[in-house]
Amino acid sequence: MLTHSQIWHAIDAHAARHGLSASGLAKAAGLDPTTFNKSKRGGANGKLRWPSTESIAKILAATNATLDEFIALIGRDGAAMRSFSRSVPLIGMAQAGANGFFDDAGFPSGVGWDEIPFPEVADEHAYALEIAGESMLPVYRDGDRIVVSPGASIRRGDRVVVKTQDGEVMAKQLARQTAQRIELKSLNPAFEERSFALSEIVFMHRIIWASQ
Repeated sequence: MLTHSQIWHAIDAHAARHGLSASGLAKAAGLDPTTFNKSKRGGANGKLRWPSTESIAKILAATNATLDEFIALIGRDGAAMRSFSRSVPLIGMAQAGANGFFDDAGFPSGVGWDEIPFPEVADEHAYALEIAGESMLPVYRDGDRIVVSPGASIRRGDRVVVKTQDGEVMAKQLARQTAQRIELKSLNPAFEERSFALSEIVFMHRIIWASQ
């Protein structure tokens, strides 16, 4: 039987998978930012509130996700999430551009990494970066942490971490990708968009969660 906690957990997990908070997911879907707030999940009289099928349809459309992907998240309540908890390596965004922190496949390697606990991450090569500075405002603030999955598929509109052959590491939004180039949209509108030949890119990994 489908439970109230299962469906709300699935929404939270879906938001995290796409690097969003619950309110960020609601905004991306064109809903009121408070639609998925904790306070909206139960009434003062103790009556449980359920998300509408329309709101679920809108978040799937906004994230280019399928119903099957969403259903796969149902059934993993808070206790289940804790059982899947493990540590992922963490390093500062500025440090990530230096040599020795990623292997030739773009996976975290070497020494100098810290660790943070993170639940339910299927990618064994997932890692976390700590944001520094204001170049990614208003999406990511100084001190925010993002979890990145090298194994996740990437679609247009996804937020990604890109490392160039010059050692520059940046968090951007994938605007367009062709057989020869990628175009990246800056998260902070004060910064220009970037374009690179694929030969200039060491790796491009999708952001799956952020501490927002």
